[in-house]
Amino acid sequence: MSSATEDTHRPPALLAHRVPDLGALELLLAVARLGSLGGAARELGITQPAASSRIRSMERQLGVALVDRSPRGSRLTDAGALVTDWARRIVEAAEAFDAGAQALRDRRDSRLRVAASMTIAEYLLPGWLLALRAGRPDTAVSLQAGNSAAVAERLLSDEADLGFVEGLTVPTGLDSVVIAHDHLIVVTAPDHPWARRRRPLAADELAATPLILREEGSGTRQVLDAALGGLARPLIELSSTTAVKAAAVSGAGPAVLSELAVGEELSMRRLVSVPVAEVSLARDLRAVWPTGHRPTGPARELLSLTRG
Repeated sequence: MSSATEDTHRPPALLAHRVPDLGALELLLAVARLGSLGGAARELGITQPAASSRIRSMERQLGVALVDRSPRGSRLTDAGALVTDWARRIVEAAEAFDAGAQALRDRRDSRLRVAASMTIAEYLLPGWLLALRAGRPDTAVSLQAGNSAAVAERLLSDEADLGFVEGLTVPTGLDSVVIAHDHLIVVTAPDHPWARRRRPLAADELAATPLILREEGSGTRQVLDAALGGLARPLIELSSTTAVKAAAVSGAGPAVLSELAVGEELSMRRLVSVPVAEVSLARDLRAVWPTGHRPTGPARELLSLTRG
């Protein structure tokens, strides 16, 4: 096989060894425009010895002389003039590439779509989003609140850039990182018999009592069902933490909620915490995203704020 044919089929990666880098090509263009190696070096913010070394390296790489140096300045050789013409096209293409990439980044950074399960959406995300807005005032943020299953669906269908869930497990198809820890507590109105009891509730007593609960698919329900072996009995099923809390405050019955959600109600005695024995109601709060697609841009910044 001829050398020409071998060269035609040479892997493209080898071009990196035969084509000068952009910095060298920009230097050659500056020399052509200014007629001075020293002037080109100053324009590009490098020393003259460094510029001379870069030109010599490029000449060795290409195998031809590019610049004639003299006390009166630097002049391109005939080969140098031809290479400069090629270099101009390469640099212009690189500038167009960079402008296009910046446009893609600007479009990405102009919006952030967040999906979060209820407790995180209502009690943690507002503070994080305010902090994000301080650093990115031009990023439009949309927040979709739902249960953990709905968060996973939105991420996997590319309807959200970053999600937050509260369950015991990470939904299939998502990567995650733990951002906080939470604990569920049993609460009831002050006039409920449990508000006056002196000994903790046993697991079987809690399982036997109809409770105001979040719907199946929520992280709160998942943790409670796991703690009680799937025996939790719903008195009412509601689709938001705020609705569950309001029903408990009204005296409809006991409820199981995140301690993040009931701090004000407990301090004002609108709700009373009921201790429970031998039942683990701890859970991790996680940020999630599609497997293999680590958050970038505003999503990455929001993620960093949650772990600060």
